[in-house]
Amino acid sequence: MVNIQPPSPQDMPSFFLLLTLIGFFLVLGELLTRKFSINPLVVRKVIHLSMGVVMFFIPTYFTSNFYPLIVALLFAGIGLLSLKSGVLMSLHGETVLTPEGERVISYGPVLFPLVFFVQALFLWGSHVWILQTSMLVQGIGDALAALVGTAAGGRHIENLTKSRKSVEGTMAMFISSFVILSVSLFVFKPAFTAELAAQPFWMLLALALLLALLATAVEALLSWGLDNLFIPLAIAYVLYVIDVNHMVTLEGFLLGGLFALFMAVFSIKVKFLNNSGATATFLLGTTIFGIGGLDWTVPMLTFYLLSSILSKLGHKRKAKFDLVFEKGSQRDAGQVYANGGVAWIMMVIYSLTNDPYIFFAYLGTLAAVQADTWATEIGTMWPNAKARLITTFKDVPVGTSGGVSIPGTSASFIGSLFICSSAVLMNVSWVHELGIVQSLLVIGISGLIASLVDSFFGATVQAQYYDPIRQKVTERTHSVAPDGSLVANELLKGYHFVNNDLVNTLCAISGSAVAYVVVRQLIVL
Repeated sequence: MVNIQPPSPQDMPSFFLLLTLIGFFLVLGELLTRKFSINPLVVRKVIHLSMGVVMFFIPTYFTSNFYPLIVALLFAGIGLLSLKSGVLMSLHGETVLTPEGERVISYGPVLFPLVFFVQALFLWGSHVWILQTSMLVQGIGDALAALVGTAAGGRHIENLTKSRKSVEGTMAMFISSFVILSVSLFVFKPAFTAELAAQPFWMLLALALLLALLATAVEALLSWGLDNLFIPLAIAYVLYVIDVNHMVTLEGFLLGGLFALFMAVFSIKVKFLNNSGATATFLLGTTIFGIGGLDWTVPMLTFYLLSSILSKLGHKRKAKFDLVFEKGSQRDAGQVYANGGVAWIMMVIYSLTNDPYIFFAYLGTLAAVQADTWATEIGTMWPNAKARLITTFKDVPVGTSGGVSIPGTSASFIGSLFICSSAVLMNVSWVHELGIVQSLLVIGISGLIASLVDSFFGATVQAQYYDPIRQKVTERTHSVAPDGSLVANELLKGYHFVNNDLVNTLCAISGSAVAYVVVRQLIVL
C-alpha cells in the first residue's frame, strides 16, 4: 500500500544535511573527474557505493518518509538532466562499449534514486528494513562488481549481456551481496514476522546465499544501468513475500531456488540454453518454483521440457530454416523473457494478491507460447506442408513469418491442451472448480488464438530482411559474408524494433488476457 506520511518539523535538519551530503558527493566527483582526470567510471561507482551506505541510514534519521521521497525525486531529476546534457562527467562521463563497439548508455544515476523512491512509498514503516537491505546490496555490491571487474581486466563471460561482465566482477558482486545479506538478516531479525523470525540460523544463511545468487544473476544479465532498478526490487520482493505471505514457506523457496539452479546448469549442458538464457531461467524458475510450488511449477516444466525437446527433433529437416529464423534452437535470455516473462509476472501478481483467476492467466500465457512453439516446430518438420499467409491466404514458403498451415495450427491447439492437462494431473482445485472440460477448452482456445495473433503480427509488423549473400528473406538483421565480415540486410517490411522476441511477448500477453477474461465471465455466469 502506498504510504506518504506528512512532513515532520524535526526532520528538517536531517533533510538539509542529506541535501548537503549529496551535493558534496557530486562536487567532489566533478573535481576528481575534471581536475585530477580520474576515470569517470571509478568516480561514479565510488559515489554509487557511498550513496548506497547513505540510503541505508536514511530511515534512522527521518521519522517520516516525506523528505526522503523529495530528495530521491530531486536526485533522480539531477541524474536525468545529466543524462540528457552530459553536464556531470562524474555521472555519465565514461564510455562503455559492447563487444561490437556500440556505446552503452547507463541509466543507473536516474534509476538508483528512483528505486529508493518506490520502495520508500511502499515499505516505509514495519518493512523499512527490506528497503535498507536491498539498497545496501545494490549500492555496495554493484559498485564493487564494476570496480573489481575494471581493475582485474579479467575473463569475460560470453553470451551474457550487451556490456561485458567479468568472472572477477561477478564474484565480487556475489561475495559482497552474501556478506551484506547475511549480516542484515541477523541484525533485522527482531523486525521479522514471528514465522520468519523463528527460522534457525542455517536457514537464514541459506536464504542470504540464494538472494546473493539472485542479485548476482540480475547484475550479470542487465546492461544500461537497469540493474540499479531490478536488484533492489528483486531482493525486496522476495523478502516481502516470504515475510508476509504465509502460503510461501522459506523451505519451499530454498528448494525451488535449488531446483531452478539445477535446471539452468542442465540446460547449458544439453545446449537448450546459452549462458544468458540459463541465467534468466534461474531467475524465473526460482520465483515460480520457490513461490508457486508444484501447482505452478509443473505447467512451466511441461512447456519447457516439451518445447525444448521438440526444438531438438527433426534437426536435419529444419536445418534449411536456420538462416531464416532470427535465432537458433539454443535459446537466449531474450527468448526466455519472451516465452516466460508474462508467466513470471503472473506469478508475482498472484503472490501479492492471491487472486485465483491469475492462475488461469498463467496457464493461458504458457499455452500461448507452447502453441506458438509447436506450430513453428511441427509446421517446419511436417513433410510437404503447405503454408498460407494469415492476412491474404496466399501460398508462402514454410517458415515465413505470418505463415500458417494445417499441421502447425493443429499442433498449436494440441500443445495448449498439454499445458492445461498438467494442471489437471496436479489436481489444482481452481481447475476442478471451473470444470476439467471447460478448463481444457478455455486454455486450448486461448493458446490457439494467441498463436494466430503471433502469426498476424509476424505477417504485418515484424521486421523481415533480404539477405543479399544467400538471396533469401530472413528475420536476421545481418548476414555473415564468406570472408567472415558482417553485412547488414535490407529491411523489406515491418519495423526494425519489432523482432521475433517482441512478437512472442505479444503472443504470450494475448493468451494470458484471453484466458483471464473468459474464465472471469464463466465464473460470473
